[in-house]
Amino acid sequence: LRRFNEIQFWVITEMCLCSQFSKRVQLLKKFIKIAAHCKEYKNLNAFFAIVMGLSNPAVCRLNQTWEKLPSKFKKFYGEFENLMDPSRNHRVYRLTVAKLDPPIIPFMPLLIKDMTFTHEGNKTFIDNLVNFEKMVRLFKRLDYYLTNGPDSPQASKNHPGIRTYVRQLHVIDNQRTLTQLSHALEPRRS
Repeated sequence: LRRFNEIQFWVITEMCLCSQFSKRVQLLKKFIKIAAHCKEYKNLNAFFAIVMGLSNPAVCRLNQTWEKLPSKFKKFYGEFENLMDPSRNHRVYRLTVAKLDPPIIPFMPLLIKDMTFTHEGNKTFIDNLVNFEKMVRLFKRLDYYLTNGPDSPQASKNHPGIRTYVRQLHVIDNQRTLTQLSHALEPRRS
């Protein structure tokens, strides 16, 4: 969850600190491309973090920036928002995940919610005996994602500069500060 929040606020921070308009449009395109790659490589946690960062009020209010985004990228972003739709207990996301082969890095907040619901909704002990049905449910929920682990050949490439950058993201996690930065970039139209 900490990493999810860090990635989300990194996206917002980068967008709100990019003072040059044309570069901000390019950065928005870049984040949409990164989200697409995350989805392609089944890193749904990072995918959600990036898209939620772009959906933050400090970023989505940058109307001039979004207006200059090519329609192709607007279409991708619309599809991403559809995948994130929380209605019907994240039905679109769950149907999409059900079609994917492991390994998958799931949307962690939802996985934790599901695990908590399973844990708290079922007794651990029944008549002083371990409730194995509950344990099997918890195991199956995790096992689906962990079958092969995220150690794919792509993940093992050695890019020390990128790894260092990604491990030490510059993040502003204060929503008020981010909103002020956003208003400085594109003041409200009267």
